[in-house]
Amino acid sequence: MPALKINLNYSKKPGFYLLVAFLLISISFLFFEAKSYWHVGVIGIFCLFFSFLLIKKFKHTKLLLLVFIIIFSIRLFQSIPLYSYQGQVITIYPDQVKLIPDYVSGIGKFKNGKITLGFKPTSAIRNALSQGEKVLLFNIKYEVSEIEQAHNFGEINYRHYYASKGIKELVNIQNYQFISSSYSLIDFYHYLRFKLERYFTTFPRLLSFFAGELILGENINDDTQQILDNYRNLGVIHLLSISGLHVGIYTFVISVICYFFKITEDESFVIISFCLLLGILLCAGQAGFVRSCLTYFLGGLLKKKAFNLNNSDLLGLTAIVHLLINPRLFMNIGAILSYILVLGLKVIKSESSFKQGMLLNLLLTPLLLFNFYQVNIFTVFFNILIVPYFNFVVMPLTFINIFLFNKFLFISDIFEKILEFGEATINSFARTNIGMIIFGKITWWQVLFLLIVSFCYLIFRLESRKLKLSIVTLISAYSLIFISIHFPLQGQVTFIDVGQGDSILITTPLFRKSYLIDTGGKVSFASSKRPKRPQIEQITLPFLKAQGIDHLDGIFLSHQDADHVGDLGPLLDKIKVNKLYMARGLLKNQAFLKRIAGKVHKSQIKELLAGDRVNEGIKFDIVYPYQAGLGKNEDSLSVFKVNNKRWLFTGDLDQAGEEVIGQKTPMKVNYFKLGHHGSKTSSSEHFLQIIQPDLVFISAGRNNRYHHPNQETLAKLDKLAIPYLSTQRYGSISYRYGFGRDHFETFLK
Repeated sequence: MPALKINLNYSKKPGFYLLVAFLLISISFLFFEAKSYWHVGVIGIFCLFFSFLLIKKFKHTKLLLLVFIIIFSIRLFQSIPLYSYQGQVITIYPDQVKLIPDYVSGIGKFKNGKITLGFKPTSAIRNALSQGEKVLLFNIKYEVSEIEQAHNFGEINYRHYYASKGIKELVNIQNYQFISSSYSLIDFYHYLRFKLERYFTTFPRLLSFFAGELILGENINDDTQQILDNYRNLGVIHLLSISGLHVGIYTFVISVICYFFKITEDESFVIISFCLLLGILLCAGQAGFVRSCLTYFLGGLLKKKAFNLNNSDLLGLTAIVHLLINPRLFMNIGAILSYILVLGLKVIKSESSFKQGMLLNLLLTPLLLFNFYQVNIFTVFFNILIVPYFNFVVMPLTFINIFLFNKFLFISDIFEKILEFGEATINSFARTNIGMIIFGKITWWQVLFLLIVSFCYLIFRLESRKLKLSIVTLISAYSLIFISIHFPLQGQVTFIDVGQGDSILITTPLFRKSYLIDTGGKVSFASSKRPKRPQIEQITLPFLKAQGIDHLDGIFLSHQDADHVGDLGPLLDKIKVNKLYMARGLLKNQAFLKRIAGKVHKSQIKELLAGDRVNEGIKFDIVYPYQAGLGKNEDSLSVFKVNNKRWLFTGDLDQAGEEVIGQKTPMKVNYFKLGHHGSKTSSSEHFLQIIQPDLVFISAGRNNRYHHPNQETLAKLDKLAIPYLSTQRYGSISYRYGFGRDHFETFLK
């Protein structure tokens, strides 16, 4: 025991807990995020580096260091989910699922972990969940599948997102039995969150949105995505995350109240700790909020024990405790941003507020580019303008409304009007896109390099020679990365995986020209619920932004079907498009005109017929239709692209139309996008024999209701010995060309 006391005394030396935190974070990355030998090698070097520093600098703390590593290793292995549902009881809490009339989806818990699930509920289960009661299922019959991963570059990887929560599988429950159980404290916790959700949904729209974000840490409204986009584009999205900012405000307000009632310092600490603990539970453990609360708890406890640590080591100890609670913590970008932000503040605490903002944005930029592909250079100014509005208008009005809503409804109407004015002003700033740079997605090793150089800049900013070296290195690194993304050495033809639809991106090398053939889109059926968000916001826009594409030189529209042009309207709202190319006659289609109403000028539209050519960086020869139509399948604009290779894109053109092409423009093509998603009626054997493609592409959705591609069509390709690639299997499919090199690559290996 005496030796342990000596070690604890040595652990008070500056830097020990911070270095231990860095070591444990590196180990967690090695355990959860290493996906290649390069990852293992680089992360392994960091593990060895921090271990060496700890052993070298803190020789008498080896035992304590070993204890930390052993305990954390145990927690790592405990965090590995064990999946076996046979004989298990699955518990479903009302605040963790979404209930629509004929389906339940969300997160369920069982003895060995958590899962995402979906099933059709009985009336008894539906009533129980709608009343805030938990549901227990047993004797289940189910199908298990992996959670969908991203299918395109830049797309959100939901498999990784759920893995950060310890969830790996999706369970589709087909049959089950339902039981009830005794009430427990954890049931009350979930019931309280559920009742708060229900209560907040009764508020006016904006008050409901902010209450959900500030108390529960979630968006409980379906029609407030624009608010999130506005805050994100202006670089102030952190205000909507329950974070250290809110903890500081909460502790200040409660402290003032305690002082007013002459409550002692120790009693105030207990009251504040209880309120913060309640906040942690209600927000379901939001990383930034938990970090700030842990810092407050640990700082208060260590102060009482006279165990003094500097601020950096207190942050390190906070990270250690946080990691022991949640070993997967740093799989969450919110946690990474939160901790790096606070670490940066420790380094530059002596600077003015404005300069702090500038330097912190410099530090966060690599992470923002890796995850969101864009950055706003005026973020500091927007923070100066919006933070006071948020702190002194949004938060007070939201909390007052929470407590007084049922008693004074007229107050809510007044508060809502105030917030409507504030959000309209923010929206007007956001819509200008002022300061917004679509930079593109950077690689993990570029993030690492830029972070290291940025920290060096912050640390050495008072030493002129090292400062100049850091500045030159940063400017050079960002410039080279920007040039490599925006002036690529290769062009591409990419079949974007938009599910059951078509969307093809074509770009040129170096001085990039970018074109889309169709935009994709969801087909709406009378029996299905309309999608809440356009598909392009989840697939196409991230795909373009990840490549640094901030405008399109042109979009070719094959015909008017929703799975080809359904997302045209939302796309025109979100990105600049120079030209729209379409078959003559499509403008007479009233359904199509509604899609583009008020979004394009007449000068941007060019109607085409067979024999026309578009020559703006890439030569597009139009081979169909020969006469104007109304944009139906049989009128599909067919594009023939020549760039050393011959490409043919025919939309949903039927076999009769293809025969016309074969008769009037007979040609051999290298690559052909199979007509109508590989349906039974697409691309006749005769037409395929005429064009003799080297490779065929099929763009169709997984498990689509039409069962595309049709087996007869695939058999036809096999008979003719024509190889094919499908987005169903490979995700996006890309052909890269330029500088004498060309090759194919698929997003899913």
